[in-house]
Amino acid sequence: MENIQVLKPYYRVDETLAEIKECLEIGWTGMGFKTEKIEEKWREYTGLNNAYFVNSATSGLHLAFKELKDKYGWQDGDEVITTPFTFVSTNHAIKYENLSPVFADVDEYLCLDPLDVAKKITPKTKALIFVGLTGNIGRYYEIVELCKKNNLKLILDAAHMAGTRFNGEIVGKESDVVVYSFQAVKNMPTADSGMVCFKDDELDKNAREIGWLGINKDTFSRTTNEGVYKWKYDVPNIGYKYHGNSIMAAMALVSLKYLDEDNKYRREISSLYQEKLKGLVSEGKLSFIPQPEGLESSTHVVQILIDNRDKVLESLYAANIYPGVHYTLNTEYAPYDYANNTCPKAEEYAKRVVSLPVHMGITEENISYICKVLMDVL
Repeated sequence: MENIQVLKPYYRVDETLAEIKECLEIGWTGMGFKTEKIEEKWREYTGLNNAYFVNSATSGLHLAFKELKDKYGWQDGDEVITTPFTFVSTNHAIKYENLSPVFADVDEYLCLDPLDVAKKITPKTKALIFVGLTGNIGRYYEIVELCKKNNLKLILDAAHMAGTRFNGEIVGKESDVVVYSFQAVKNMPTADSGMVCFKDDELDKNAREIGWLGINKDTFSRTTNEGVYKWKYDVPNIGYKYHGNSIMAAMALVSLKYLDEDNKYRREISSLYQEKLKGLVSEGKLSFIPQPEGLESSTHVVQILIDNRDKVLESLYAANIYPGVHYTLNTEYAPYDYANNTCPKAEEYAKRVVSLPVHMGITEENISYICKVLMDVL
């Protein structure tokens, strides 16, 4: 029996190589050319005001906090309300700017609970970051209203949300910044890259400069149509090398063409799991994470809750099935352990959560096998 992995990238190889070949033929693999094209296509696809293609979602998150802090005069130690139920990039990005992550608890969607968020707001609170875990949105729109009421900036960590819609609309237009991941195992895979989408045009412009080492003119724009290279530029600020390149953008352009189709298949996988495991659900031995009505999720992974998780995982490993756990709570890591034991619901869920295999290589036969092993074990 072949190993069944929780996540696995899928590429349309010939089509992707054809896009990359164009970069090699004209001799332009860096910033510009394909990066401008994927930004244009992403704006068209999402309806968001801006889209800046970067080398990772982590870079995009850092740019989000840096630009907001600089524009609104936030001070070191000012607070950002966040979730412990996420990959560490979310909260590292807050600390990169010497801001203080304040952890709020989660609800049954494993997303931020607006009731606990409201309790954590203080005069030092400047922003909130909402993580759309697995493509879910939980009570995101209640969080939007909470931010408006308290004059807080809202960052949407949409690393899992490429293609997520609610009532037919791409989610995120309400946020000040939306950050996507196109890392290798994400729904829209490249090798690694991301997109940071600022609502504010000025912040988008500044981020592009800061993301190119503070240089005020990129190399692509310094090359005219006649191929004459204009060498002169200025460096008014210290910046970072966060911009994306045309090879990754070429991969993203192909992935984007199939994103909705692939997400539909992921939702079909989720439905098959729920159908085949409904007996365990009715017996109370397993439960799925719910989704709000009207959500068309990207379904980056399918999460279940079980008891005796470690024992169950060992049995699955023995059957060549390798689920994941998304995630270990950030408050268990040294940089954030000051907040350990402050989010009881998150801590309880984190002991029981399992991510079932979901990717484009999963077949109905695989799902039947996984479900049979789960039923035998539970």
